[in-house]
Amino acid sequence: MAFADNLKQLPKISHLAALNLLDAEGATVATIENKPGQAGSLAVYNHLAQLYGSINGEAAKKGLELYAEHTDDARLNPGKHPNIDRLIGVIERGEALRVKQVFAV
Repeated sequence: MAFADNLKQLPKISHLAALNLLDAEGATVATIENKPGQAGSLAVYNHLAQLYGSINGEAAKKGLELYAEHTDDARLNPGKHPNIDRLIGVIERGEALRVKQVFAV
């Protein structure tokens, strides 16, 4: 399935303003906002956090599947898709990121 089709299957994110991704020490390493250009990634990362409890290797592999055609583009063009690059890095480094939801007001 294509990324756009995968997004339609994910839980809604209208209640979220953003997600903060935290490293093992609790430092925020990235923020994914609910805005054009990031909302798809917000939906993917939120879904992964709900399924796996964090963004770990298993979650990252599922995320790469959900990103579908964009995953290949990210591998061919490092830096073009930072949220996909992050998932690849999680797998390569064997790390896990905690996810903190920021609710919309």
